[in-house]
Amino acid sequence: MMKKIRFMDVSFRDGFQSCYGARVRTEDFIPALEAAADAGLNHFEIGGGARFQSLYFYCQEDAFAMMDACREAVGPDAILQTLARGINVVGLVSQSRDIINLHAKLFKKHGVTTIRNFDALLDTRNLAYSGQCIADAGLNHQVTIALMGLPPGLSESYCHTPDFYLDKLQEILDSGLPYHSVAFKDASGTTRPTVVHETIKKARKLLGKDTEIHFHTHDTAGLAVACNLAAIEAGADLIDLSMAPVSGGTAAADIITMWYRLQGTGYTLDIDPEKILEVEALLHEQMKKYYLPPESKEVNPMICFSPMPGGALTANTQMMRDNNSLHLFPEVIKNMRDVVAKGGFGSSVTPVSQFYFQQAFMNTIGKPWDKISESYGKMVLGYFGRTPAKPDPEIVKLASEQLGLQPTEEDIHDLNDANPDLGIEANQKILKKENLPVTDENIFISAACGAKGIAFLKGNAVDGIRWAEKEKPEKKPSKATPTTTPTPSGPANYTVTVNGMAYQVQVEETSGQPTSIQPAQGSAPAPQAATASKPSGGEEKEIKASMPGSVLSIDVDVGEKVTAGQKLLVLEAMKMESPVTAPGDGTIGQIEVTVGDTVANGDLLLTLRA
Repeated sequence: MMKKIRFMDVSFRDGFQSCYGARVRTEDFIPALEAAADAGLNHFEIGGGARFQSLYFYCQEDAFAMMDACREAVGPDAILQTLARGINVVGLVSQSRDIINLHAKLFKKHGVTTIRNFDALLDTRNLAYSGQCIADAGLNHQVTIALMGLPPGLSESYCHTPDFYLDKLQEILDSGLPYHSVAFKDASGTTRPTVVHETIKKARKLLGKDTEIHFHTHDTAGLAVACNLAAIEAGADLIDLSMAPVSGGTAAADIITMWYRLQGTGYTLDIDPEKILEVEALLHEQMKKYYLPPESKEVNPMICFSPMPGGALTANTQMMRDNNSLHLFPEVIKNMRDVVAKGGFGSSVTPVSQFYFQQAFMNTIGKPWDKISESYGKMVLGYFGRTPAKPDPEIVKLASEQLGLQPTEEDIHDLNDANPDLGIEANQKILKKENLPVTDENIFISAACGAKGIAFLKGNAVDGIRWAEKEKPEKKPSKATPTTTPTPSGPANYTVTVNGMAYQVQVEETSGQPTSIQPAQGSAPAPQAATASKPSGGEEKEIKASMPGSVLSIDVDVGEKVTAGQKLLVLEAMKMESPVTAPGDGTIGQIEVTVGDTVANGDLLLTLRA
């Protein structure tokens, strides 16, 4: 008799994240979710992870309303599962204990059954409190071990071996944190089938026959079907699968593909394949309006050597495409290998995967290790928890010097609880200041989504969905490229803008000679509303973008006095918010960008006069 293997359909969260950067509106997938439930599926991943922030950042939607709609679509008995990042819950920054507890209560309130809870650094301390909150809220807590394959040359490390994972599982068991099931999650799809098999086989022996073991992987490196089969043969009870067009490539293996592979093995999926094909056809039709980047459907052999999660790969390539730097992607992926090793071997999954990618990008566009990104630096210094192995001492030294921080071993919960800018009370104050209702949901939105969450609540959210007919966003002229506003042909006066400064020039035609442009006699820079005239005296320093991104906020005004280290503006780059700070004391001279602008590496952002 064949053994029926259960699975979770991750199309509506992980699939959307891996293929569309999580930018999909609820109304466009609910019909397919209903059809999947009608086809006999009863376990779905529907929220959390990037599918929380992205709704506020890009889709102009409320994630809690999305969860409510999903519960209504599948009925009261289906399992609805979300993804949480331990102390980071559903964001990229870690939170205080009261926000972590609020997360669990709110997700229970809005129809969630199970929360898969992981920590990229495999620091059990980062899972203990969040796991307790999830269980206390009446939810099923799926505690998770984050897997990652190591490339040749690094695979001799103790980290990310079956024995390493079993030691981490034993730490979890010894901590006493409550759990209902155990998951092994490989976001990058780089763990080899032999490692998967040995790890789960040993975990089954340690956990006993009654504990559910769940396995998750992606097909980015082409290993998903083989790894799923290895997990099943080793004793896993559930695997994660997806439906086309959000299956294969950067996403999970396809339901139909896995069903077909299991034929003749003694295992099977309890599905009607014809009905699943009908649902896939419906989902294909619904997703036609969204731009599907070609790299999301590809098997990428490079990933075996430098682990990049499928859920982050397309988000990063899309941002690089937006900023005309996609040609750098292969070199960035190559540089990730060194960044992972020197950073302490944390699993390449959000948020750590973004720390890796940012640092690898900086090492690509500049001299390697000349600049340490803030998030990567804080990670190696211990401000996200303990890394699996000790980071490279020289990198720790550089991070400490550049960020002005000392390494720490302190529990991050305690640091965050002591931070007056975090927690329920701090976010209540923000809501009151913005004249917004102080509800539990709004408090959590503010905490998890920051300024973009507030913009959504105020009705100022921007449509950031990549529609199929807008495959390439309109390219803005470089700030180094003059733009002109001509008057009619013939000798005329023109206004030319260079580096944000407007000048009057005169165009004269000479018979038989090319048209020449000469500065008008006595011309002076035209006034600009966005900048003040250049202050007299003192040395002016240009502050430029260190990586491509978009301007999220500008926190200073022209003429404002600032001090060294003060935040001047924030760039959103590679799924991370990166503050740009003052290199010294001075006065803001010019501001060359506005909120929403897309900038390239090296673009002038503002000037500072000493």
